[in-house]
This record gives sequence, structure tokens and C-alpha cells, in this order.
Amino acid sequence: MYKYLFGPVPSRRLGMSLGIDLVPKKVCSLDCIYCEVGKTTKLTLERMEYVLFEKIKAELEDYFAKGNPDPDYFTFSGSGEPTLNSRIGDVLDFLKEKRPDVPVSVLTNGTLLYDQSVRASLLKADLVLPSLDAALQGSYDKIDVPADGLTLDKYIDGLVEFRKEFKGKIFLEIFILEGYNDSDEDIQALKDAVHRIQPDRVQLNTLDRPGTVAELEPASFELMHEIAVKLDYHDVEVIASSLHRRDLLAFRTDVEAVILETIARRPCTLDDLAAMLGLHINEINKYLDVLEGEAQIERVLLERGWFYKLKKKPKLH
Repeated sequence: MYKYLFGPVPSRRLGMSLGIDLVPKKVCSLDCIYCEVGKTTKLTLERMEYVLFEKIKAELEDYFAKGNPDPDYFTFSGSGEPTLNSRIGDVLDFLKEKRPDVPVSVLTNGTLLYDQSVRASLLKADLVLPSLDAALQGSYDKIDVPADGLTLDKYIDGLVEFRKEFKGKIFLEIFILEGYNDSDEDIQALKDAVHRIQPDRVQLNTLDRPGTVAELEPASFELMHEIAVKLDYHDVEVIASSLHRRDLLAFRTDVEAVILETIARRPCTLDDLAAMLGLHINEINKYLDVLEGEAQIERVLLERGWFYKLKKKPKLH
């Protein structure tokens, strides 16, 4: 069992992805209201070696030594913003040395790309997936809740500069929340920003798991398809349901069974399941996504947060 590696997990965008977590929960430059990992506990722009490079290197060496099959991607993601780790470039170099044929992706909110040293540290990646949820200051502040000093102009300018320097693929994710960033003004501003940034692809996403604000609801696919048209960009993709994860070769039915057995005894929060099962929150979320989509489980909001329980089957009369 590893502390900083998790998976491989079935990702709807990356196939089977081995996650590499470079910061503790929950160190981030944003406190997004939709974040499935939970509220940010350290809201910061300070870069440092939050997780020591040598510890990550040791876990990767052990993973390789055990003869595990190569994943589709090594992915920097996890409990917070990976580019806050000042040694992210060293981890990337190590992966390219040991497994040069396996692509490396970076799931980032993109907020630190205004920093030239951050941009330089990611240049050897194959795919970078930054996010941009709003291009109007009011919407940005309301959805993403940035750290002090992180202006929207700095954020977007960083994405523009990174596009100029980075030779790999950039898939820009826009997270749509009805009533927050779907007005005509919001979409026009996002369209202008997308055309400035020039990503290889725009991916429209919406709520799968509960965020940090209880009343949030996912945007309809009809709305997302309307927005895709309004962005008027050459490659816009609406992210589909994650039910196809079950079809992936490494979908672990043993993990699914343990989750179901655990919540059959008593309802559990995401953190409860992570603590009891010894799995990373992001990994558990992938399985909850499928189980909820198949109507095997449901969630209820209680005083301590969202709890998962088995879904009651309707009685037959």
C-alpha cells in the first residue's frame, strides 16, 4: 500500500491512470465550491517540497520493481494542486528516465502557470489538463475562491504563455455550474479566453460527486451542448458519464465489493471510506461514480456531510 501513489484508476479521460499525489490534503491555490476532495485547508500560492521527492521516488521504484503493468498514463493529481510542489519537475524527469514510453499527464487548475519556473517544470509532460471555470472576475471569485494575490488576468495570461512554450497537448477543462457561469456574459468571456489560450481541446465538465456547497446541481447535458456550440471552437468535447469505467480491464470488482459491503453495515462519508479501506479519495470517487450511476448506492446530506448508503429497491406490489 502506497502513500503517494494511487491506482491505477479508471479515468474517463486518461484510461488506466496511475495517480501521483504531490501535496497533502488539501493544499491548493483555489477553494473551488465543486471540489470532490473537499474544502481547501491550506489556501496558498507558496511553492515548496510538500511531499519529499525522495519519498515519491522510493514508491515509484518499488512499484516498478514489483513488475506492475504500465498504466496508460502517469498522472500528477490527487489531494490538491500538484504544481505547488517545487520538485514536480524532478518527478517528471525521473518518470521519463525510467518509463520513457509511458505518457505523463498533469491535472492542474492552471493557476500557477504565470510563474515561468512552473511552466518550465512541465515542459517534458505529454498532456496538461488545466482548468478555467470563469473568465469574469465575479464568477471566478464565486466558483474558484482563489488565494490572495491570484488575479484572473494573471491566471489567463499564464495559460496563454504556457501554450506558446509547451509542445505537448493541452486539454482545457471548463466546469459548468448552472446559475454560476452559464450566463451569456460568462460564455462570451470564456469564448474570448479560449480563443486566446488556443488549447488542443476544450472539455466541458459538470458535477459528478458532491462539492463543498450542498445545493450545487450538475448542469444538464443539453445546456453543456448549447455552451459547446456557443464557444465556437474547433474541438469542444462534453465529458460523458463514467459508467464505461466498468468496461476497462483493470476495474477492480474487489474494491467495488468492499465499498458495497462497508456501506451496507452503515452509511459512510468519503473520508470514512478512505480511512477504512486505505485507498486514496480520488480512487474511491471513481468507484462511487459508477455505483451511483448504476443506482446501487445513493447519498444523503447529514450534519457531518454527504453519506453514502445502499439504495433501497422499490417494493413490488
